[in-house]
Amino acid sequence: MENWIEKIDSSSTFEELENVRIDIFGKKGFLTLEFARMKEIPNEEKKEFAQNLNLQKERLTSKLDEKKEILNKELLNKKLESEKIDVTKFNNTISSGATHPVAETMNKIINYFQNLNFAVEEGPLVEDDFHNFQALNLPQYHPARDMADTFYNKDYTLLRTHTSPVQIRTMLTQKAPIRMIAPGTVFRRDFDITHTPMFHQIEGLVVDKADKVSFANLKHLLVEFLQHMFGDVEVRFRPSFFPFTEPSAEVDISCVFCKGEGCRVCSQTGWLEVLGCGVVDQNVFNAVGYEDKSGYAFGLGVERFAMLIHSIGDLRSLFESDIRLLGQFK
Repeated sequence: MENWIEKIDSSSTFEELENVRIDIFGKKGFLTLEFARMKEIPNEEKKEFAQNLNLQKERLTSKLDEKKEILNKELLNKKLESEKIDVTKFNNTISSGATHPVAETMNKIINYFQNLNFAVEEGPLVEDDFHNFQALNLPQYHPARDMADTFYNKDYTLLRTHTSPVQIRTMLTQKAPIRMIAPGTVFRRDFDITHTPMFHQIEGLVVDKADKVSFANLKHLLVEFLQHMFGDVEVRFRPSFFPFTEPSAEVDISCVFCKGEGCRVCSQTGWLEVLGCGVVDQNVFNAVGYEDKSGYAFGLGVERFAMLIHSIGDLRSLFESDIRLLGQFK
C-alpha cells in the first residue's frame, strides 16, 4: 500500500500519474486482482478482507485526486508565468487606428457638399409606402418597384430602399428654396460581389423657382464633384429612366484603372457608371404640394465610390471586418 502512495507522490506529469492509476485500478491492476481473490477467501474472512480492500481503494483514489489537483496548479502556474507581462514598462510603439474606407468616403462627399452650402438631412430607416414609393411617382404595382427588392414588415412598413424619402420629408416640412443632401443606410434584397443587403447612399436635392434651376446647373455641379473625387477624369451623361426625375441621366466617368483605354473592370468600354440624376418630376412636386417650382436630384452609392477610389474588387470585403484590409487605410 505505502509503495503505491510513494509512486503517486513521485509522479511529476499527468502521463506518469495515469500509468500509476492503471497499475492500481486497470484490468490487471493491483486492486483489481485483489478483488478477484475474493472467491478464494474463506467465508468467515471475506468481510474483513473486503473492508480492507475498500479502505485501500478510498485512500488511493483520494491520493490520486490530490496529486491531480497539484499537477493542475503547477501547470496553471507555469502558463501564467510564461504569459505574464510587466505592466510598468512603457511601450514606445504607438499604433494609430484607421478610418473605414466607407466612412472616409462618405465624410469626404458630405464635406464637399457642405462647403457648397448644402444642408445635411436625415430620416428614419423604417419607412412607409407613401414616402418610399408613392410620393416619388411610384404608385402601387408600378413596374419600377422591381428595381429595388424591398424588405417588408408585417405592419406594412418597410426598410427604406433609398434615401429619397428624406427628400420627401424635407419638402413636406420646409419651403423652397431647398439645397440638401441625404446620406444614410439603405436596404435591398441583394447580395453578390457588387451588392449587399445593407449599403450607403448619398442623395442630393435642389429646389427653387423654375428660372433658377436647370439641367445645366446639375451637370456643372456633378462634373466638378466627380473630378474632385476621382481627379482628372472625363464625365459623360447618358439618357436613362428614373420614375422621380424627367429628364433622367446616368453619369459615367472614364475608367480610373485603364484611363479610358478599356479593361476588365470597365468591360472594355473605358467608362464606369457612378451615379444617377435628373430634373425632379412634376408628380413628385404635386405629392408634396409644391407649385411653380423646379429642381434637380442625384444619388450615388458610397461603397461604389470607395471601391473605385481604393481599388477594392469585392464589395463584401468592406463588411467582413478583416483587420488586414482595414489596416491598409491608415
